[in-house]
Amino acid sequence: MHLQDLPPDARPREKLLARGAAALADAELLALLLRTGIRGKGVLQMAHELLHLKPNADGTPGFDGVAGLLNATGDDLRRIKGLGPAKRAELLAVLELSRRAMAQQLRAREVFASPGAVKHYLQLHLAMRDHEVFAVLFLDVQNRLVAMEELFRGTLTQTSVYPREVVLRALHHQCAAVVLAHNHPSGSVQPSRADEALTQTLKAALALVDVRVLDHVIVGAGDTLSMAERGLL
Repeated sequence: MHLQDLPPDARPREKLLARGAAALADAELLALLLRTGIRGKGVLQMAHELLHLKPNADGTPGFDGVAGLLNATGDDLRRIKGLGPAKRAELLAVLELSRRAMAQQLRAREVFASPGAVKHYLQLHLAMRDHEVFAVLFLDVQNRLVAMEELFRGTLTQTSVYPREVVLRALHHQCAAVVLAHNHPSGSVQPSRADEALTQTLKAALALVDVRVLDHVIVGAGDTLSMAERGLL
């Protein structure tokens, strides 16, 4: 059904203005961003199909919901029929605005005053990567975010994550503490023995320059694990 065929109070824009964004389903919110469908497919149908798109044999990605779609790269979106440059740009902009909003919150208040915000922030950055990424949140003396940097990519071990580089970046930011983070593309957030060993190696190296490791967060698609909460620091 096309938007013009819906009753006025059921159209996404009118519904949002009358009842608030929370009243809209995922597909309705996405339809507002897409604005138009393609030949033979209305925008609501297109939005629903995008949210539940399965991977194709030719490498076209699936998304399996809002998180997958909004964490897609520009290259991922370019392969989707009906997503021209304007629509791709809008979807990528929404994700970047979300990242920046979360970063602003973490810079304004103590990180661990809102642990859910930290996990959400790391989800936005790391959850949908198809390769492992090691990142560090650098914090000031009040545990507010100074910066986040992605320092290493690939299989993460004690030999591929260089403690010297982490220490140098900590000194550069003049930070008092850090939160370590990396993703598991497999989706499981259970720490491996290599994860635990790497955490202890970095904790010892950073202690030499009086920088505390407050946590090591492991991120998977839709889930996160805090090693501090598990008593593994």
